[in-house]
Amino acid sequence: MAGFGGLLVAIAFLTAGDDAFAWNRVWTNILHNSVFFLGISFLSMFFYAAFTIAYAGWFVVFKRVMEALTAFIPIGGAFIIIVAVGAALGWNDIYYWMTEGLTDPAAENFDKIINSKKGFLNIPYFLASTIGFVVVWTFFANKFRSVSKSEDTATPGSIETYTKLKKWTAAFLPIGASTSAFAIWYWIMSIEPHWYSTMFAWYATGSLMSCAIAVVMLSLYYLQSRGYYEEVLLTHYHDLGKFLFAFSIFWTYLWFSQYMLIWYANIGEETIHFQNQLKDFPILFYGMLILNFALPLIILMRNTNKYRKGSIIFMCIIILFGHWLDFFLMIKQGVYYELGHAAHAAEGGGHHELGFMYGYNLPGLIEIGIMIGFLGLFIYSFFNALGKANLIPNNDPYLEESLHHQGGPLGPELDVHH
Repeated sequence: MAGFGGLLVAIAFLTAGDDAFAWNRVWTNILHNSVFFLGISFLSMFFYAAFTIAYAGWFVVFKRVMEALTAFIPIGGAFIIIVAVGAALGWNDIYYWMTEGLTDPAAENFDKIINSKKGFLNIPYFLASTIGFVVVWTFFANKFRSVSKSEDTATPGSIETYTKLKKWTAAFLPIGASTSAFAIWYWIMSIEPHWYSTMFAWYATGSLMSCAIAVVMLSLYYLQSRGYYEEVLLTHYHDLGKFLFAFSIFWTYLWFSQYMLIWYANIGEETIHFQNQLKDFPILFYGMLILNFALPLIILMRNTNKYRKGSIIFMCIIILFGHWLDFFLMIKQGVYYELGHAAHAAEGGGHHELGFMYGYNLPGLIEIGIMIGFLGLFIYSFFNALGKANLIPNNDPYLEESLHHQGGPLGPELDVHH
């Protein structure tokens, strides 16, 4: 899968020629998938830290799955750094605010709005922050993993290792929360530098929260089908299903609130963002609402569907694809219009109609193929990390509680151990 994706990237670059839209289409696909899969890894780590610091015991039996998911952080981070450096060197046009002259009052293309943001939107800060975020997140992911693995050789009944892990997770939570917001602002929201939303970081994070839970559930179902994790009970799936449902509703709340607040304020440089979505991206705009809200609401509202294997697997796949489209729209829309402005200027300011383009208005075969490539890297990094430690942390003080986890009511017709 990874090789197929890499081959497709090479072919797409070689055939792009001088077409700016074709060239940047490949770069945006790399950024899109890097951020999406890195975000899933990061949110898995964030959930892991939050559950640990909250003295949660129910997830301990499968916490090694969440640890292994963080293995993609340095890989995804490396691709994002490549995209960032490429933008700074002029290899791609993803970040319009990097265009020379925009912050120079003497230049013809001087932009007052971008100039007012140059304290944040400048290349040195952008590159240093991107590298710093990846390094810090990778450090904490490796630290969590190493401390957790040391539990397997700890003295039975000792809580020294668990206490150490709790301190590291407590240190990470405020750092992770703040740096993730800055990362989303830099990597995605700055693609449209004339637009901003005070809810954007929450919105993007809410999208990834649902995806992280979906990946954990799919991983557990697959591992159980291979004879592992027989200790995972319906009550564990039920609690994960409740998270999946809750964060789907949470994402919808943020989706509506971001739209409603910007519409109500009626500030030109903000409302144009949604006006463009409704005009040129209606399939994605309304389609995401169906995939990420309507279907989860209809299917997961029923209590028993939160742990029924068929329902959950179907919903996890739908949610992952729906939020992949969500990030597709976040990234592609800005590049589509910024490149359109450049084409407009090249024609001497005359009328320039962009029209519909696969790879921007809707995903094409290149987008699906590159996504398959990144998915292959993600799966490989996950199973490679998972195989390097016991699947169950033998000496975790909360393991016994997790093995006998009793969640909410499942219904009298079902055995909790079924």
